[in-house]
Amino acid sequence: MNDKTEGQGYFTRLSHAGRAGTNVRGFVNVPVHRGSTMLYGSMSERTNAANERFEQKAHYGTGGSATHWALENVVAEIEGGTRCQIVSTGLAAVTVPLLAYLKAGEHVLMPDSCYGPARTFCDNFLSKMGVATTYYDPSISGEAIEALFQPNTTVLYLESPGSHTFEVQDVPALAAVAKKRGAKVLMDNTWGIHHFQPFQHGVDVSIQALTKYVVGHSDVLLGSITVNSQEDWERVRSTSVILGQYASPDDCWLALRGARTMGVRMDRQEKSAVEVAAWLRTRPEVKQVLHPALPGAPGHEIWKRDFTGACSLFGVVFREDITRESVHAMAEALQLFGKGASWGGFESLALPTGTVTRTAGSGQFGGEMLRLHVGLEDPDDLKADLAQGLTVLNARR
Repeated sequence: MNDKTEGQGYFTRLSHAGRAGTNVRGFVNVPVHRGSTMLYGSMSERTNAANERFEQKAHYGTGGSATHWALENVVAEIEGGTRCQIVSTGLAAVTVPLLAYLKAGEHVLMPDSCYGPARTFCDNFLSKMGVATTYYDPSISGEAIEALFQPNTTVLYLESPGSHTFEVQDVPALAAVAKKRGAKVLMDNTWGIHHFQPFQHGVDVSIQALTKYVVGHSDVLLGSITVNSQEDWERVRSTSVILGQYASPDDCWLALRGARTMGVRMDRQEKSAVEVAAWLRTRPEVKQVLHPALPGAPGHEIWKRDFTGACSLFGVVFREDITRESVHAMAEALQLFGKGASWGGFESLALPTGTVTRTAGSGQFGGEMLRLHVGLEDPDDLKADLAQGLTVLNARR
């Protein structure tokens, strides 16, 4: 954590992290530093630069620039870690640490609720490397998961809550088992950014799709990998460099700009999402709302224990007699909710999720599902839009 901001409030740190300071002459924001080739004053200087690949010092374009490092420092502040590696996409933030900590003949435990492309990577890439994957019920207890560990299990992967069915995992209990078995704990913390401190709960590597809340405007693809030890930093950093992972400095600059307002955006979106989710609970078409912040919802007690708030993404489970076709008709009828797969931006989104892949028997809620992301629109307008969409749904049943 930056010594300048340690002990300060979250919003203060978001405003000041990664900057030179308020008493330094110059523009408020870090400029965009573009470049590939670095020139050196001597050959010895160039030789020494190769030994500084783990530091925030320029030696070649792919090693990053002051723009990249400022964003890395901000994300490390948000996550409560020590070092951060920016990569090109959220998916790259998933795949780089998996490749860093796994090799042929080893085994990884993945939650059945994991991000779809992460599952695809395990099934179609890691398997060809000779790495075996077991998918487990994300709601499993610490005691129960120990039975799934094999002698060659080296990674326990977490995603809490799951980004389609919102199971809240008991991260401290699961991480404790992994530590006992000598495995690394990797966690996709994109839903929990700002609200869950991974390193305080036993996580070794925290993964973020910066595309979502940090950028906040649905116009940049970026990911981050944050660690809390020098050993993990060298492992992640070297793997990222070997794989040629690089993010555009222009995209990093946009993410930095988004990060400054992320706190107020997320607070507004959290309040609106809880209001919309609570309203949906009252609708006769709805069987269950999967929003961990709602009392009585699945995972609420763990969420209440471990999280300081919630993000704006949640799920709706419809009654058993409502068809997939009628849910699709409802989604198409919505005027303020875009039909898209991402989340975290300023605009609301709706996505039917009845075809999510599961292999461990989890995520069965007995009805068709719709995932909603609540943006910055007025919540009364969003409820009105959902009400007219539900009218279409009822007409198509």
